[in-house]
Amino acid sequence: MRSATGRWVSGEDFFDRERELEVLKARVCEHNHVLLTGQRRMGKTSILRELGSRLESEGWIFLFADVEGATCAEDAIAEIARAVHPVRSIASRFAGTMKRVLKDNVEEISARDFSVKIRAGLDAGSWRRHGEQLLCNCAAQGQPVLLIIDELPIFLKRMLNRDGEIRRVDEFLSWLRGVLQVLNEETLTLIVSGSIGLRPLVQRLGMPDRINHLYSLRLEPWSREESIACFERLARSHGLPIAAGVAEAVYEALGIGIPHHVQSFFARLRDFSTMHGGKRVMVDDVAHVYRTALLGPWGQPDLVHYETRLKEALDNDSYALAMQVLAEAATQGGFTDGARRQLEQMCYSIAADPSGRIADTLEVLTHDGYLESSDKGYRFPSRLLRDWWLARFRGHYVPLERRRTNDDSGETAP
Repeated sequence: MRSATGRWVSGEDFFDRERELEVLKARVCEHNHVLLTGQRRMGKTSILRELGSRLESEGWIFLFADVEGATCAEDAIAEIARAVHPVRSIASRFAGTMKRVLKDNVEEISARDFSVKIRAGLDAGSWRRHGEQLLCNCAAQGQPVLLIIDELPIFLKRMLNRDGEIRRVDEFLSWLRGVLQVLNEETLTLIVSGSIGLRPLVQRLGMPDRINHLYSLRLEPWSREESIACFERLARSHGLPIAAGVAEAVYEALGIGIPHHVQSFFARLRDFSTMHGGKRVMVDDVAHVYRTALLGPWGQPDLVHYETRLKEALDNDSYALAMQVLAEAATQGGFTDGARRQLEQMCYSIAADPSGRIADTLEVLTHDGYLESSDKGYRFPSRLLRDWWLARFRGHYVPLERRRTNDDSGETAP
């Protein structure tokens, strides 16, 4: 089992998740369209790639389209075309409908050039027709096809940010649902996924019914036992000498079994051992590496990813509220009902419906795994994220319940 800290994994590197794969495969093989959800770094892409690989061995066609970089519907259709390119029968059939812009033989151009040429032939008036033709060509293949559209929520949010028009998000989702309903065949199955939540987004935009054709499955964190087993397997695979209790100490430090964080912790401990001449990793070393590596400068890019994705999931006002909530939860051990009431009072002068906006923000924070609801309010399930936010605000943050609303400035900064 290889150490993986920034890539999706498959084959022998794919650890556990057999039960989740079994459920997901059953849904797909019964031709249900699926929305795969789960918090950050949970391994959604890995499980989707593994599912596709296994289905390919059973005679399926597997198509994976990443639309994270798309900013309009035309871009998204072009990315699906790129995914289709390796399947010559589908690509050639689709190319035949776009001879005006695609005069090359499909086999003589790369997938990238194929998508570029397809994109050149799409505009606001034609993407629906050509996109429907592309999906119909997939469905007419004669063998089952699994199409995965990854990072769909990020694409929709970027399209919304581009022109500020909710109707464009509505148009794309309505088009996609309509095409799948028209096909109504057992040859094309769709899975959509992403690193920000699709359901909170469509609910916030007032169009939850646009995804009611998707069967929702959530990928949960590893259990304590699974996290420990993965760490110990990595240690055996790489010959890393560890003392008894190290794997348990890693899990306790993290507080939750997020696969990427388990992998990252192992990689840092392995580096630590190498830098000290291959020394045996002791339990005390876990706290040292956690503090200096995971929370230190080398771990910042990984953690900043959480803030970046949060900016992509929320508008500016909701993002500012989210930072307030996270700072409060990190420094005070939770975001309580009292803190929530105070934040609502602080926002009355600068935001419409502060109660509803805070509720929507909390829904995103819980859906995407930053916080979880408890008897004492909202708290971080991940000690790593909590400690990162704590390091940023400790020492200068004023708890919400000790503040008074500044009616003149409307300030809500932490």
